Amino acid sequence: MDKERQNVLTSIRLVIQTVIERLMHVPKFIIVLLLSVAALLPSPALADGKQNFTLENRTGYKISEVYVSPGKASTWEEDVLTDDELPNGESVAIRFSRSEKSCNWDLKVVYDDGETVEWEDFDLCEISNIRLFYNRKKGTSWAETE
Repeated sequence: MDKERQNVLTSIRLVIQTVIERLMHVPKFIIVLLLSVAALLPSPALADGKQNFTLENRTGYKISEVYVSPGKASTWEEDVLTDDELPNGESVAIRFSRSEKSCNWDLKVVYDDGETVEWEDFDLCEISNIRLFYNRKKGTSWAETE
């Protein structure tokens, strides 16, 4: 090991040793207080947006892409499927950033055969679940929300 690297490691060891020695003298109630405050801080799971929802595929077909964009947007956002596809009978959790403020969102799905279906103005601040259906005889798709 070269001399410069050895000096850096020695400095790091001394800093760590100093921090540990100083913590030994901190009253336990302060440590408990700091840990309690840290427990109250938001975790990444709590940083999710109020627009989060579960999308259920009840269409009888595989969905290969899902797009969710703010209502009346001129373009679609990225494909939000975390897996390559959403098989019939399966569901996927769609998560938003906590900083997102818009409640009305449009939804577009692309089936594995390339056919697309779009829905407009889902109030995702009020909806937690969207179930997609397809009637093969009538050739119609619809969504149920809760």
